[in-house]
Order: sequence, then structure tokens, then C-alpha cells
Amino acid sequence: MCLEVFHPRLRMERATRRGVMRVVEPLFPCYIFIRCILENRLDEIRHVTGISSLVHFGRKIPAVPDSAIEELKQCFESEQPMIVQDGVVPGAEVTIVEGAFFGFSGMVVRALSAGQRVQILLDFLGRVTLTEVDRKSLKIENRRVADLLPLLATIDPADVAAAS
Repeated sequence: MCLEVFHPRLRMERATRRGVMRVVEPLFPCYIFIRCILENRLDEIRHVTGISSLVHFGRKIPAVPDSAIEELKQCFESEQPMIVQDGVVPGAEVTIVEGAFFGFSGMVVRALSAGQRVQILLDFLGRVTLTEVDRKSLKIENRRVADLLPLLATIDPADVAAAS
């Protein structure tokens, strides 16, 4: 028998030492949602390759309300990963991952020239300096799932039943 599984994923660009790479990441790393009557399928689920355990609190395995999963599914209308913008917006905290300022942290002031260059405030030699860097040389530091999908901030983690 097949299990009904929901595994929302995000497609985004991630800055690395080799430059910006396109990656696909799960919205909830190491978790999937399974719809079933748990008592009837528990042994089957526990023996699926890649499943290490079920989320549980003591002996209780919590259920995610159908309404919460339906809201998430509306955000992920197809099986394809949701495309997420890179988050290089004014106020974003960034670290420079390549070039002369490697390892320095700063704050984005604005994107320039169709997003290829970014103006940032950089703490350099004890004073704040305004400088321009290539977008591909930045790693965003303050990205959180709640920043990506405000809807997720309303879900109580205690209500999440998932397999890992």
C-alpha cells in the first residue's frame, strides 16, 4: 500500500565559497508529513527506509490538523519546489564569502544594477564603511523559515506530527 506523503521543498540560491549555487532544500529538514490512520500503519511507517523515528512526546504521537497541512499545500501548489527570492533586501545581515573582504559581516543598504551588485555597510578597520560588492559574494545570515513564509509562524511546533 502507498502512503500519502507531503514534503514541501524550497528552491533558492545559496552563497558558498565557490559562489552562488542553486539548491533545493526541505522546508522542514529531516521531516515529512504522512496522512494515515496511524494505528493501522504504524509498523509499516517505522520500517520505511530512511525513517529513523516518529515525532513523539512521551508515548503520544501528535497529529497535525488537516487545516494546517492544507494551508501549507496551498503555498506549494505543485510537486515542484517553491522558488524563494534571495533575501538580499535593505537591512539584511550578510557575510562576505569571497574576495578581498572575505569573512567580514555587514548590512545591506540597497541592491544596484539589476541585483548584480549590492551596497553594504561594512565594519572595516574600526569604522563603518559604505562599499559595493558582487551579489554572488554574499551569504545572508538572518534568513529564517518564518521570514520565507509568514504563515509558518502561526503553526505551533507541538502540533507537528512528522516522520524523520
